[in-house]
Amino acid sequence: MTGNDTLRLALHGAVLADLDGSKPKNLARALVYQAEDMDPDAGAFASEGDFQSALRDARATDQLVELWRRQLAKWDYAERPAWGDTVARTDERRSEIYRLLKLEDATCKLLDELIPVPKTAGPLVISETFKPWYTPESQRSRPHYWPAYRKLLADKGWPPHAIASLDIATDQVVERLADPTDEEVYQSKGLVVGYVQSGKTANFTGVVAKAVDAGYRLVIVLGGTLNMLRAQTQRRLDMELVGRENIMRGADEMESDYADDPAWKAGKFITFGGMPSALGAFDIVRMTTRKNDYKSLLQGITALEFEKREPALPLYDRENLHRSSASLMVVKKNKTVLAKLVKDLGKIRTPLSEIPVLIIDDESDEASVNTSKPDAAQRSAINEQISKLLKMLPRAQYVGYTATPFANVFVDPSDTEDIFPKDFIISLPRPDGYMGARDFHDLDSALEAGELTFANSNEKAHVRDIVDDADDDTCMQQAMDMFVLSAAMKLYREDLGGLGDGFFQHHTMLIHESVRTHVHRSLHERVLGLWHESGYTGPQGHARLRHLFDTDVSLVSAVRSDGHAVPASYDELLPYVGPAVVRIGGDEQPIIVVNGDQDLETGEADFDKRAIWKILIGGQKLARGFTVEGLTVSFFRRRAGNASTLMQMGRWFGFRKGYRDLVRLYLGRKETIGGSEFDLYDGFQAICRDEEAFRSELERYSEMVDGRPQITPDQIPPLVSQHAPWLKPTSPNKMYNARLELVRSAGRWEEPTAYPQKGLENNTALWLPVLESLGEVPATYAYHFPQEGTTHRFPALTGTVPAEAMLSVFQQLRWETAEPFDPHLRYLEEITRATPGKIDDWLVLAPQHLASDSKTLRLGASGRSYSWFSRDRRKDRHPLFGAISDRKHRGVAHRIAGALPNSGDAATEKLVGERRGALVLYPVLERHHRASIDSEGRIGADKVVIAFAFVAPATAQSANGRVVQFTTVSSAASAIIDRAEIDKG
Repeated sequence: MTGNDTLRLALHGAVLADLDGSKPKNLARALVYQAEDMDPDAGAFASEGDFQSALRDARATDQLVELWRRQLAKWDYAERPAWGDTVARTDERRSEIYRLLKLEDATCKLLDELIPVPKTAGPLVISETFKPWYTPESQRSRPHYWPAYRKLLADKGWPPHAIASLDIATDQVVERLADPTDEEVYQSKGLVVGYVQSGKTANFTGVVAKAVDAGYRLVIVLGGTLNMLRAQTQRRLDMELVGRENIMRGADEMESDYADDPAWKAGKFITFGGMPSALGAFDIVRMTTRKNDYKSLLQGITALEFEKREPALPLYDRENLHRSSASLMVVKKNKTVLAKLVKDLGKIRTPLSEIPVLIIDDESDEASVNTSKPDAAQRSAINEQISKLLKMLPRAQYVGYTATPFANVFVDPSDTEDIFPKDFIISLPRPDGYMGARDFHDLDSALEAGELTFANSNEKAHVRDIVDDADDDTCMQQAMDMFVLSAAMKLYREDLGGLGDGFFQHHTMLIHESVRTHVHRSLHERVLGLWHESGYTGPQGHARLRHLFDTDVSLVSAVRSDGHAVPASYDELLPYVGPAVVRIGGDEQPIIVVNGDQDLETGEADFDKRAIWKILIGGQKLARGFTVEGLTVSFFRRRAGNASTLMQMGRWFGFRKGYRDLVRLYLGRKETIGGSEFDLYDGFQAICRDEEAFRSELERYSEMVDGRPQITPDQIPPLVSQHAPWLKPTSPNKMYNARLELVRSAGRWEEPTAYPQKGLENNTALWLPVLESLGEVPATYAYHFPQEGTTHRFPALTGTVPAEAMLSVFQQLRWETAEPFDPHLRYLEEITRATPGKIDDWLVLAPQHLASDSKTLRLGASGRSYSWFSRDRRKDRHPLFGAISDRKHRGVAHRIAGALPNSGDAATEKLVGERRGALVLYPVLERHHRASIDSEGRIGADKVVIAFAFVAPATAQSANGRVVQFTTVSSAASAIIDRAEIDKG
């Protein structure tokens, strides 16, 4: 960098530092103003013309560009800024920024090329209205820990847009807490929903930093149910928030509980340059350490006391609050530990009603939720202690964090002493670079099985089937071979791919088959024997590795390496295989069994203290919260009974920088448990759909209407879906009921499933006139999906039915239980009777099988033939059906209703109408009725289920934008699980 570059950088740094925290202002004027106080030569760079010239010659990584990237990100991400009314992260927002900066078009164009507008999604918020207090103006004079944390993240390499996103997300949490200086007592309770292993800890670290800066003086972090999880959280907070000075408090470095921690020795713990209290801020006092959970205080109860500079004023008064130290404790969710804390708090002299407290509950759906029956006299153990804390600390704010929120949203909202997130639910956006459930599945892909490749199919690229039995180690051997190959690939990329020595500090494989300790021990012997017999240094081992490289690794990495080095052949990789084997098993211990806290306490599986290239065998200890670093190959055969538990076992989710293409998941496809057979891949796919559906619903309803929320947190439970018959969202004793009253589903595929078991002839009679009104000769319709490069095509009988006539059919239909369809019926009544009308007619499609398919039946007096479909009711939710429709019919229906663009098919385009809905009919025969078709193809009307799906016109929106209405909480059978099932538990 030249002297001119340095001076220019200093000038722009001074300008942007002055603009930080304020609105964009005239850049040219700001440059001249700042140059007056700098080196006389700075004036030569105090013009927009010079800025343009520098940008023309700049690269995206230049320091000047990075400086502007950071500031533009803050303005791009700002939610509801006082200086503008444009939507965050849009071209309109960026244009508004440029306008306020008074930049020329040429400068704007150069900045856009070097710093594109971020279009990433922001957090989704479902919230009660709240009293605004946390504003930039109110916090400008006091920040200490948040700016330090933000700087730490930047130094760690976080991109500016990620830091800006975290800033916004944490603001949205903190602003919904009570003002810690307010005389009025209010206890806010909220829930933050992230993804499994996606950075939730970074979010709550930011929340804690901002909260203590604002005045919260006691922070209690509930850090999981295991010592290893609590210690992991303690270390993270100590390293990135508390800092060296607060840890040491004047003691010698070697007396620290981190004296043997490589990160401590390497200077990676945050430092402030002195005790914060000596720098005009305040100290954080640790009540727990990495090795020690909360204990009845040896140094006396005074350690929990809070100093009041003005004894006559309450602690929450600004005169006291901002001169007092903050106390932090990371506590395990253990009845005994929490009971000690409750007891000690009850003894301190400081009135508990004066202490602003923040409770962060990590993995809040685990142990924290009350699992006692609703009429039980006593709460479950952990929930009782949390309830006591909330009751005795009236200024306590509760924020739960989880990736599996279903248990939390099913908590009874009327129980004021429980942890229901009554004030807000915030769903964090999926972070850049994250590899989650969707990355292992092909959700909503329009491609047929024969069209899938390593490039367009996540399943084909990353998932491998386990189909052998417990005595056959073929799949286990292949998984182990993949672990060795991927280790060699990492060493290759460090050496020849430019990543550098030590880039991949950890490299692990996880084997998860059981939670039982004795199973882990025997599995250890089995896997160890397999390792020793693998012959990785001999011809037999190399032959297997070569075959796996040629048929798997090279093909996947060729299309998914994201620019990272890929060997042209196994021979090119061969020099790295031996060193990889040595890294894993050179100490004769290639395997670590993790089934108890002692495994971490001895350092065997402590990722913080050493590099680990090992195979890990574990169960519950590795199933929730604990991050398995460097995880590349997973071998998973364990089934869980609910979606939350199974999702948390997905340790293969996370950030995989530099080796995303090497990740492999070996999953049991035919796991037999209790006499039933389960496909674990289908289970995870169902969970992924549950999660996507939940977030999609939150997104729909997070939009404000007339300045008020459409729904509040107590109306969330009906938005939870269940896609797998055997996999409920969470355990039955954590589920609660509510009822959805109306759903406006313009342009969305809706598919009822609660068809009656008896009296089917009523529904058949209602549908027969509709079927007989359709054309007699099927035509072929299609929808082309350009992104997938595929077309869905099918033959169907078609016809149109006026909206009023179709509404009459809907109203007379009988159901096994009407509650699931009632919210849709109310919407259909609304759009049909609206003035002016929102729907004119329905285009009815009756899909027909190809001529070679003999599945036809005759219905009605006319004896017309229609194709029928084989479907059965779900065993676990009898008498409801599962999905009835065929995915290939949906594109055409969506297009007819105006929910998709041009189909690329002339026949389909002729069916499209302005206020037209699409209805797809499926005559269904259940297994026990299929033999009832006589020789002429006839069957009784009481044996046919006329199922249907519909897409209302995409234009049939509510005038006020509101898309749902709810009733109060109830015990209706329409909920996912009814009260009777809970009581059975």
